[in-house]
Amino acid sequence: MLTPRLELLAALALSLPLFTSIAHAADTAAGNLLGSDGTAHGTVHVTDAPKGVVLRVEATGLTPGWHGIHFHEKGDCAAPKFTSAGAHVHATSPVVHGLLNTNANDAGDLPNIFVAMDGTATVEFYSTLVSLHGKDGRPALLDADGSALVIHANPDDYQSQPIGGAGDRVACGVIR
Repeated sequence: MLTPRLELLAALALSLPLFTSIAHAADTAAGNLLGSDGTAHGTVHVTDAPKGVVLRVEATGLTPGWHGIHFHEKGDCAAPKFTSAGAHVHATSPVVHGLLNTNANDAGDLPNIFVAMDGTATVEFYSTLVSLHGKDGRPALLDADGSALVIHANPDDYQSQPIGGAGDRVACGVIR
């Protein structure tokens, strides 16, 4: 028969693996945002959620105002234009862009971000259109060729094809 103190220690020892798995339950990925000249422009963090992902962006050194932001299909941010990141993440073709488009199937679509007068932006989004590993038919951000987060020069109008009029790619971060 164990003493009350030994019973408590045994219970704690048995529950330790449970606490460890809870502490590491969230699956995450991150990346560094770079400008077209190679300068640092902040960070991106993506956390897998039960029905999508939570995206946190902390950006610096950008032009004030609204900017389109999208998940792109390849984990490659070769400067100066970041075209190596490919098109938006998608599961079907042809891709129809636009959060306000009733026929949209573009999984890379995200709401615009607002950059303050000092060139900074901190935002969090929840997207049900993607997952980190391809759950429930949603495209995987961490597939064989990875993905990137791209910030564009102009706001996304959420309807125009192919990128909502968002313009040039001004910052890019590979998601790992």
